[in-house]
Amino acid sequence: MKRLRIGIVCPYSFDVPGGVQFHVRDLAEHFIAAGHGVNVLAPADDDDDALPPYFTSVGRAVPIRYNGSVARLTFGPVTANRVGKWIERGGFDVLHLHEPVTPSASVMALWAVTDQPVVATFHTATVRSRALHTFHPMLRPSLEKIRARIAVSEDARATVRRHLRADAYVIPNGVHVAKFADASRDERFTGTPATPTIAFLGRVDEPRKGLAVLLRALPLVLRRHPGARLLVAGPGDCSDLVDDLDPDVAAHVTVLGGVSESDKAALLHSVDLYIAPHLGGESFGIVLVEAMAAGAPVVAADLPAFLRVLGDPPTGVTFPVSDHEALAERIGHLLADPQQRRALAAAAQERALRFDWESVAERIMAVYELAMSGAELEPDRLPQAETLWGRLVRSGRSLEES
Repeated sequence: MKRLRIGIVCPYSFDVPGGVQFHVRDLAEHFIAAGHGVNVLAPADDDDDALPPYFTSVGRAVPIRYNGSVARLTFGPVTANRVGKWIERGGFDVLHLHEPVTPSASVMALWAVTDQPVVATFHTATVRSRALHTFHPMLRPSLEKIRARIAVSEDARATVRRHLRADAYVIPNGVHVAKFADASRDERFTGTPATPTIAFLGRVDEPRKGLAVLLRALPLVLRRHPGARLLVAGPGDCSDLVDDLDPDVAAHVTVLGGVSESDKAALLHSVDLYIAPHLGGESFGIVLVEAMAAGAPVVAADLPAFLRVLGDPPTGVTFPVSDHEALAERIGHLLADPQQRRALAAAAQERALRFDWESVAERIMAVYELAMSGAELEPDRLPQAETLWGRLVRSGRSLEES
């Protein structure tokens, strides 16, 4: 395969943890390991020595409320100048823009690009988008530069169809399955039959992640399993939520704060249950796949995106969104049934292989190749010949149908 020069643009600050940032990082590093030349452009602190060598900063970001949470974005003439120079110097064979309608670096790259093939990935699923409604007329001429669109889920694809009147190939987020499956157990996170551990992982001060629902369920869980421990991992301050608990209940909560990638894998590999009590706004559910890969039985809110990740028959247990009593019942039942937990974990690990980066990146590369060929790409009329894309389409369809 020809060695490509790939430019990847992320709209969100690269020095702040987030699902899109992790996706871009892992994709870049996978392609670099495969021998391609990759450079990532995103907002970040120019003085951050921890940023990877393949990264270029477009300037420091500022926090802006966007899509139901606080995103760190950058915009303005200085940013536009940096983006334009980066594209001019890059000599890229293909530009891959993530969230190309988010008002940050990706939009500016779309404005600046001239003749390079452009692939865009849409991560967001939303019924109503004020930003898309406001900026779509302004962006329409630039959006025509996109030769191929990718959506990370059917929910994200529906958003593209609804707001942009366009279509997209569905290629899910990727996970390094082996990293989670082969993680070592950590005694800090490992439970016993008398003191089982359940984990929450996500931005703890973002309401839509649902930590408050889980904390409301905890007293009911403790009635049935008085030794249970809740481990809360993720950036943000949840002290107000924990302080509102009865002190006897709060004693069963351990707030870990942000954790490293290795500690996250160890956490998910060690706990008895992983809980995803999210309230909405999720287009995929990457942390579900990470938990599944690690062998942690999953209890998740019945969001459409989560149901698709878990598959049919489901490889996890679900409960109605926001229903803390139902959540407590599911947790209590599973903690009392180690045999069911083992069965769920085995099925989930098998399903997680469908989201491994080896497969996901190969499908993305197939989209790159078609975009560079100049072919007219129609997601509902995918080529069926024995080409790279033809082979991958069949595997992708089986993923979405299962």
